[in-house]
Amino acid sequence: MLLWFVGTALVAMWFTFRDPAIDHRLIILGCLLPDVIDRLYGKAWLLHTLSAPIVLMGTLMLATIGRRHYRRRVLALPIGVFWHLVFDGAWMNTELFWWPATGLTFTNTGIPADGRAFTLILLLELLGLVALCWTWRRMGLTNSARRKLFVRTGRLDRAITGPRVNSP
Repeated sequence: MLLWFVGTALVAMWFTFRDPAIDHRLIILGCLLPDVIDRLYGKAWLLHTLSAPIVLMGTLMLATIGRRHYRRRVLALPIGVFWHLVFDGAWMNTELFWWPATGLTFTNTGIPADGRAFTLILLLELLGLVALCWTWRRMGLTNSARRKLFVRTGRLDRAITGPRVNSP
């Protein structure tokens, strides 16, 4: 599943942070990373645990002490991983999700998306496409200058992310 994770992560970012300085490309990378990495192991593993984004975030916080602007940008990666866990329903496997609190061994658990019926995956991908269309318009990416800014830096135009002002 690709569109589902990217679309829901971008919509979630819009409604929770709406920060023009966040590198949304790293949000996209982060929301895809757990399935990409864990597929190499053939099962849901470390990146489908709550520990993974917490350790990643802590590591990035320590590594970027004194570099506030860089920190602000790279913290998008663990946030994207958090979004993946939310929209993948990873918490439903409590033994894996709460690792290592539930024990140090990993169970032979499949990646959550792999256990879904084809029709459900298709529906989620279509919903992801709808979410991507919505974010495309809402983030102003129909404008070529804003689109170039997004592709080059991952950032959104400040005019789009600022508070709404109702005109008389």
